[in-house]
Amino acid sequence: MNTSTDSQMIKIQAGRVTLSDRRTQRRWPVELAPYELATHPVTQAQYAHVTGVRPSAAHGDRLPVESVSWWDAVRFCNALSERERLTPTYRIGVDAEHVEWDTTADGYRLPTEAEWEHACRAGTTGPRYGPLDEIAWYRDNSDERIHDVGGKRPNTWGLHDMLGNVFEWCWDIYDAEVYGTYRVLRGGGWFDEHWSCRASVRRRSHPTLRIDDVGFRVARTVRLSALEDVEPRP
Repeated sequence: MNTSTDSQMIKIQAGRVTLSDRRTQRRWPVELAPYELATHPVTQAQYAHVTGVRPSAAHGDRLPVESVSWWDAVRFCNALSERERLTPTYRIGVDAEHVEWDTTADGYRLPTEAEWEHACRAGTTGPRYGPLDEIAWYRDNSDERIHDVGGKRPNTWGLHDMLGNVFEWCWDIYDAEVYGTYRVLRGGGWFDEHWSCRASVRRRSHPTLRIDDVGFRVARTVRLSALEDVEPRP
């Protein structure tokens, strides 16, 4: 990525995270291979540079792009991959209602929710990776508006805005039996209460939803040939 408002990609080492769902009282462990994750959500300038459009309700180059659907995020990932001459990760059906993830592709993609939570926690075990006012924009300190990326303290792995500012789309379907095609949202937003900005909180919405506190950040699969370059994480 090469615009002035792009985020860097942080290499995350393999690990294990236990996901949980309050509604079903279910817990399940997930083993993770190494991957890369952007240091902050996609900005409006980056989104405009790649797509040519500015869909957000608020305006500012360093603000997170918002008012983007899950489908918008998927298409952005493919467009960014093509721009950087990488293999697009997603195969989108001709009806634009079905998508497949090519796990062999080296392009950009959305993180899985397990990857998102593992990266958010950054080796911590509590509900947050630091005092909420220091790490996140949320209802009590945001003045009820979105803020530039990177304005709060990152976690120990160098990732900003994992909590607060904007919810982030993840790849996963939330619960197909109950909610159909609804996709997972993580992280909380600028208008959320403190209890909603926690590493374990899972939200959901229809993949066509566009609203002013939902954005996304990009991930990439680490190819086997690149494993030796992965920086160790605590």
